[in-house]
Amino acid sequence: MKFEDLGLAETLLRSVKGRGYTTTTEIQSAAIPTVLKGRDVLGCAQTGTGKTAAFALPTLHRLGRKPCHVNGRGRKIRVLVLAPTRELAIQIHGSFAAYGRHTPVRQTVVFGGVNQSRQVADLNRGVDVVVATPGRLLDLMQQGHVDLKNVDTLILDEADRMLDMGFLPDLKRIIKHVPTQRQTLLFSATLPRSIVDLAGQWLQDPIEVYVSPQSPMVEKIQQSVFFVAQNNKQHLLTEWLRGNSWTRTLVFTRTKHGADKVVRTLAKAGIDADAFHGNKSQNARQRVLCRFKSSRPPVLVATDIAARGLDVENVSHVVNFDLPDEIENYVHRIGRTGRAGAEGIAVSFCSGQERSMLKAIERATNQKLPVGPCLAGFSEKELVEEKQATSNRRASGPASGKRKPPTRSAPKRKWRPKAGSRTS
Repeated sequence: MKFEDLGLAETLLRSVKGRGYTTTTEIQSAAIPTVLKGRDVLGCAQTGTGKTAAFALPTLHRLGRKPCHVNGRGRKIRVLVLAPTRELAIQIHGSFAAYGRHTPVRQTVVFGGVNQSRQVADLNRGVDVVVATPGRLLDLMQQGHVDLKNVDTLILDEADRMLDMGFLPDLKRIIKHVPTQRQTLLFSATLPRSIVDLAGQWLQDPIEVYVSPQSPMVEKIQQSVFFVAQNNKQHLLTEWLRGNSWTRTLVFTRTKHGADKVVRTLAKAGIDADAFHGNKSQNARQRVLCRFKSSRPPVLVATDIAARGLDVENVSHVVNFDLPDEIENYVHRIGRTGRAGAEGIAVSFCSGQERSMLKAIERATNQKLPVGPCLAGFSEKELVEEKQATSNRRASGPASGKRKPPTRSAPKRKWRPKAGSRTS
């Protein structure tokens, strides 16, 4: 479907055309007409499917029907968007600003980890749209900087992630201050029972919009797996980067310490790399992202904090240095490439201990990952040897991992000569 066929305002169509978009994605063609009618929406879609535009464009259109106040302080917050992470909040704010560039709509973004003075200044000047993380928004509400009584559109993005991060109490406190007569849009990558229950409480007769996780977005990503011993992954990554033509590459590790270690190893090999994880300050993370978005990007080594809500164009490769603990994060990770219909490449390094994770991923995605081309010095024989060594180590001791106590042997009998024998 073409954007011109959706009935959006000319100012919005001009912005969409300026970004090079002509046809809608599945989630956009399904959600935009429903939102334009003022209906509540319960949407299920993975990242990378154009979900932000699916709610930002019709919301901006509806704002345009009721002209915003010209004077700054006369503006009231009419749209509240809640997101689980700072990066996702910044991304959503950027989308509202880009799509609304030809409109009088004002917006700001509110998140923790930075000084609040600039955010407070924006709120005092007056804004129509606030994109926020729950924690910082509550802080500013308690300080009297935020008034939500005029909100007529409430949007919750990545709702399942917010629940996983423990934001439910904060969400309930915030929504108590939002008028009950409103339009509510709830988007989630998955629809567990907890999300369905919340939808029943916060949404009025919602229209359900579902985009299958096995969408063309994932199918266009060329996936493969390399079998390698855990202690050889660093060397494999270095050789893989040297042997492939990559432009913007994102490497995922399981831990923050692991990400830092990979960056140090790549630096020693002469490969520019940056780490991105929760131990870095927000300003440091933004500097890293700016470098990653530049014309000469470093390899970005990140934890799963970047698996959802990180929207960077033209990511050519995603490398799962460690397989994720949660199957859903595999789809989120590789979804950083192949965005907006583009093609991408995703490779995974699988050690002997991770073989069960790989099988679970293949079952969930209903596909068997092909083995990547063999690199010099690496083969599946290494994995077999590691699995055998692992089995031997487990067999040598109890499952608890504690040292097995020594077995007591029967005491040796002291030798005595038999009666009548000769002794010297």
